[in-house]
Amino acid sequence: MPPPDRPVVPRQDSPGPDGRLTRRRLLVWSALAAATPLGAGLWPARAVAESDGDAYQRAFQQAVAADQDVRWYAEPGREFLYRPRQLLVANPDTTRVLVRLREQGHQATPAGSFAGVTRLRFGQETDVPAVVSALRDPRQWPNQPVPRVQPHHVVVGFGNIMGNPGSPPRDATPLAPPAPTRAGEGAGVTVGICDTGIWRLAADRHPQWLGGSYLPQLDDEDPLYLSADILALQGGHGTFVAGVVRQAAPGVRLDPEPALAHTGLGDEEMLVRALAALAPEVSVVNLSLGCFTQDDQPSLPLAQALAARPSGSVVVAAAGNAGTSRPAWPAAFPDVLAVSAVSPGQSGPVPAPYSGFGSWVDACAVGERTSTYVDGRLVLPGLPTRLFTGFAAWAGTSFAAAHVSGRLAALMTTAGLDAEAARAALLAAPRWHPDYGVLVD
Repeated sequence: MPPPDRPVVPRQDSPGPDGRLTRRRLLVWSALAAATPLGAGLWPARAVAESDGDAYQRAFQQAVAADQDVRWYAEPGREFLYRPRQLLVANPDTTRVLVRLREQGHQATPAGSFAGVTRLRFGQETDVPAVVSALRDPRQWPNQPVPRVQPHHVVVGFGNIMGNPGSPPRDATPLAPPAPTRAGEGAGVTVGICDTGIWRLAADRHPQWLGGSYLPQLDDEDPLYLSADILALQGGHGTFVAGVVRQAAPGVRLDPEPALAHTGLGDEEMLVRALAALAPEVSVVNLSLGCFTQDDQPSLPLAQALAARPSGSVVVAAAGNAGTSRPAWPAAFPDVLAVSAVSPGQSGPVPAPYSGFGSWVDACAVGERTSTYVDGRLVLPGLPTRLFTGFAAWAGTSFAAAHVSGRLAALMTTAGLDAEAARAALLAAPRWHPDYGVLVD
């Protein structure tokens, strides 16, 4: 089924039929105001044409439609992306699920395993969400526990994408160098960034912000381009995130690991692999990405992968950009520090209209940022070509999360705390709003 124009969020002032809060209900107490001029690292005031977001969304839909390894489940309010012909089953449940599938005429065979799940591959195109719903039905398993099954969900980067209002990145003037007095913030702390990877020239083009902050490795490079110097939709996303982390903690070290393609698309296996590749010294993990899942159930492999992280490390994840209280994973896991986005207003911060929110969110920060970027051209349908020369302005919970990761690292050094103690200290402040958590400056 082709993707809708944008995921539908109920517009009434009360909870929707599924009990979820709506954006309008949360925003009635705080009308969005025009942004005031902001300091270095924040997006300057600008009226963004609605067509920017529409063009970006159309380009994303085209990228999904062109990807033979992505399917879109498009029921309004329950959308998610997944890999075709793949079913993930918790290892202990694999045998009886295989038996049941074959009884129903499905040709499914084991095709490897990762993070506590076995991948079953169907021999032909199959309605995977329907299969999952049937297997999750307790009536199919009298006197037996229901097996743990799910689609292989596709993960996306949380720049302004996936059906939210907003815009693509735009070119920006270079950031001023970091103040020498802040060089110790985050020193000795390593932040892992599982994202699109890092631009091959990032340290050379941004010596004052990224030079010497990470060990360049070929397998960590972001390929960036669709062809020549034409940027993919999220080419450079990881480089942008890295710059936001370093603005919040200029002395921190980084460990970039690819979990997404330059289109902004990945999957649970890619994220699991990126988490496993992080260096042992990583104490803060930044995940400016995530996914919706079938029936909003927690991801089985991501739960296993996060549980396997070394004790004492903290995972920070973006809350998503669909403007809904629907949980985004991995942010919604209880042990993950989930971050939503706010926007600067004339009288203080206000909820960003694109941001995910809910009681499962722990913290929030400004989502509109200027940061280190890449060189290239972004071509969107119906809009002039955008030329980038190393810096960009972008918006999303991706960048709010990156800021919180950096501030967490800075707190570790200034207060002499380990990551878990720093997390506890950060979240000890009063919640800015019940559905947005603590405001992190």
